[in-house]
Amino acid sequence: MSTLANQLAAAEREEVARAIRLLLARPLLTEAADPAGFELVRRRREPLAQWFDYTCGWSLVVEPRRGHARLTKVRTDPDGSRPARRTRSGRAPFDRRRYVLLCVTAAELLSIPMTTIGVLADRVVQATAADRALTAFDPVHRPERMAFVDILKLLESYDVLRAVDGTTETYVETAEAKVLYRVDTTLLMRLPAAPVGASRLAVPPDEVPARFEDLLAGLVRERRYGGVAGDGSVDETHHEPAATDAQRNLRLRHSVLRRLFDDPVLYRSDLAEDELAYVTSLTGRQILRRSVEQAGFLLEERAEGFLLVDPDGTATDARFPDDTSTARVAALLLLEPLCAAPAGLLPEQLAEAGADLLRRFPRWAKAYQSADGAPRLAEEAVRVLRDAGLARRTAGRVVARPAAYRYRLTEATSRDADADADADAVADAVADAAEGDRQ
Repeated sequence: MSTLANQLAAAEREEVARAIRLLLARPLLTEAADPAGFELVRRRREPLAQWFDYTCGWSLVVEPRRGHARLTKVRTDPDGSRPARRTRSGRAPFDRRRYVLLCVTAAELLSIPMTTIGVLADRVVQATAADRALTAFDPVHRPERMAFVDILKLLESYDVLRAVDGTTETYVETAEAKVLYRVDTTLLMRLPAAPVGASRLAVPPDEVPARFEDLLAGLVRERRYGGVAGDGSVDETHHEPAATDAQRNLRLRHSVLRRLFDDPVLYRSDLAEDELAYVTSLTGRQILRRSVEQAGFLLEERAEGFLLVDPDGTATDARFPDDTSTARVAALLLLEPLCAAPAGLLPEQLAEAGADLLRRFPRWAKAYQSADGAPRLAEEAVRVLRDAGLARRTAGRVVARPAAYRYRLTEATSRDADADADADAVADAVADAAEGDRQ
C-alpha cells in the first residue's frame, strides 16, 4: 500500500510541475485551445494556486464550466518584449492605434453577450468620437478596418470572441461584412493582470505624458507589501505605515522569483542590493531551489547569476536559436562577432556585420537586400538578443551578456547553390545550451 501511495504522490508532483510550466508559457489557457492541458490544470488547480501564490504572489483562477484558466502575472518592471501581435503573416507588434482600439473595443464588449461586427464597429465609432483624447475610428478607410480586424482576431485567439457566423477577415475588404460573435464577458474581465484598475488612476489627458512612468508604477502597486513601492523604495504618496519585516521578505521573495520564472536568465547585476542579499541567504537559496524543483526545472547557478532550463520545453514561449524569422537567424549569426568584442559593438559596426551576412548569403533575407537593409537587420537582431537576455545597450554600444557565451556557431554555408541560405545558416548553427533556456 505504501508503494502505491508513493507512486500516486510522485505522479501528482510530476503533473503539478508540468502544469506549472504550461501556465508559465500560456497564462491564459482555454479548453478549446488545449483540452488536455486544461484538464491537467483543472484537476490540479488547488496545489497550482498554492504554488503560484506562495512562490510568485500570482493568482490562478480556474473556471471549469467556462473552460478557461487565468494566471495573472504581475511584473513590477515594465516589459515590452512580449507585445500583442497581429495574427497575419509577419506577426508585427501592435502599434499605438491598435492598442487604443483594443481598449475601447474591450470596454464596449463588456455589456453585450452577442454582437455583430457592424454593430461593434458603430459602438467604437461613437465611443472614440465622444472622447476628445482619442482619434475617432473611421471604418471607411481600409487601414482602420485592418487595425480593427487585428484586434478582433487577437480577442478571438483569447477565446473572448467566437465567430458563430461569418469570418472576421472579410471586414478588411468591406465595412458591410456580416459576422456574428458570441462574447465571453467573464473571460474578458480576467484579461487585465494589473492589481490596480486604470480607472482608479484617472488623470487629465494633458498630464498623462509627464506622469506616465508614475501612472505605470501605480498600476502594479500591491498593497500586500505595505508602504513599499514596486521597486523596493518607500512609497510616500499613499501615506501608509512602513512595511513590516514579514512584508519586506514577502516582497523580496516574490520580486526575485517572478523575474526568474518569467525570464529564466537572472543576472546578479540586475538585482537590487536587498534582492541579492535575499537570494544568496540560506533561507532564500532554500526557497529558490525548492521552488525550481517543484516546477520541474533544472537550475544553473553561476557567478553571473541564475538560469533555468526546462528539459522538455513546456514553459518555452520564445525559443533561441530559432529559424522562424530572418531577425532570429541574424541574431544567432551576430552572436559570434558580438561575443568576440568584450567592449561591445557600435551601431556602425553592427550594421557592417549585418552587411557582411547579406554579402555571404545573397539569396537570404531578400527583404533586407537594399541600401538601408543592413542597419535594419542588425537593429532587429539586437532586439531579439536583448529580449532573450543575451545582449544589452550601454554607453552607445551593444554588449554581449554572460548567457550569450553559451552558444557556439560552427559553419554557416549554403549546401546548394539554389537553396535558401536561411535554412542552411540555422541548420549549421549549434547551440551549446538547451532551446528551453528562454521561456
